[in-house]
Amino acid sequence: MEDIPVIDLKKQYESIRPELDDAIARVLAKGSFILGAEVTAFEKEFAEYCGVSHAVGVASGTEALQLALLACGVGENDEVLTTAHTAVATVSAIEATGARPVLVDIDPARYALDPNLLEKSITPRTRAIIPVHLYGCPVDMNPVIQFARKKNLFVVEDCSQAHGALYEGRKVGSLGDIAAFSFYPTKNLGAFGDGGAVVTDNAELAERVRLLRQYGWKEHYISSVKGINSRLDELQAAILRVKLRHLDDWNLRRRELANLYFELLADTELVLPTLSENSLHVFHQFVVRHPQRDALKEYLKERGIHSLIHYPMPIHLQPAYAELGYSAGSLPNTELASREVLSLPLYPELTEEQIRWVCQNVIDFFDRIAKPFFKSV
Repeated sequence: MEDIPVIDLKKQYESIRPELDDAIARVLAKGSFILGAEVTAFEKEFAEYCGVSHAVGVASGTEALQLALLACGVGENDEVLTTAHTAVATVSAIEATGARPVLVDIDPARYALDPNLLEKSITPRTRAIIPVHLYGCPVDMNPVIQFARKKNLFVVEDCSQAHGALYEGRKVGSLGDIAAFSFYPTKNLGAFGDGGAVVTDNAELAERVRLLRQYGWKEHYISSVKGINSRLDELQAAILRVKLRHLDDWNLRRRELANLYFELLADTELVLPTLSENSLHVFHQFVVRHPQRDALKEYLKERGIHSLIHYPMPIHLQPAYAELGYSAGSLPNTELASREVLSLPLYPELTEEQIRWVCQNVIDFFDRIAKPFFKSV
């Protein structure tokens, strides 16, 4: 069998090529490329999809988080609670506001910040919480929101890996005060470059983000507040409008393939993703766990099956963030996950035959190579 990549964006493009080519040609023919009709239309359509009143297109998911925090008034000398088991963008966005990230250990089942640990992490300087819907799995939001309301904190959802995921029947992004999405090409809803959006039901917060994304302009060249340049461009908006029409079908296909993984890997020693009755997982990644993760990864690679580690080093142990003052062992569930997690190939264009080939090789690994172990989750 041919090599199986972690993702194949060429196949996705080919599957809807005429629609995408038409959208790109439409933008080129108009000759308008920044904050035009395509961005306005996409913002309306994406807000409706998320079940909120407002969406504001910006240049990246990282800046979507930064602008969402700034709109909430987060800044110098403030603190924001989040997780160390996430893309570094989550923490860099907090620091871009001047605030300090305070890192909370994860619930090892959902790989998300553990709501039970929020109380001991809060200080008088805490202004917001960023729950990260990692791998396509929604955070258990009710206890997070209840805690935030009791403590008068903003909830800023990081939805960068969970486009279309549901929590108690509601789309992620509609649960907190404000939310950030990334449209990096590999996301469930991806652009052909960087892009992002902030969504909210709060008109005041939405207006602040609109000001902040373009120099604080209420009128051209006149800054009423200090903003930045973070604009979603017309080409990306047009591409995203096409892809948004296919997102639910693609997410359904991801769940179908994930179910096949569950079926075929059920009797292995792998720890499989956790499913919750009150959530709909959209499987941005299919993440398994095993203490011999590195050996399994190499075994699959030798057979042309590619996988990734999300994430190999927790943020609190990375050199750039030593100043935060965390040490090895301070976030034990996060650190254990980083040593054990592995993302197997999963994208809508994969075939069932390819999934079966991946699983057969995983099973072979345990039959031939792996040593017995007791599941840690």
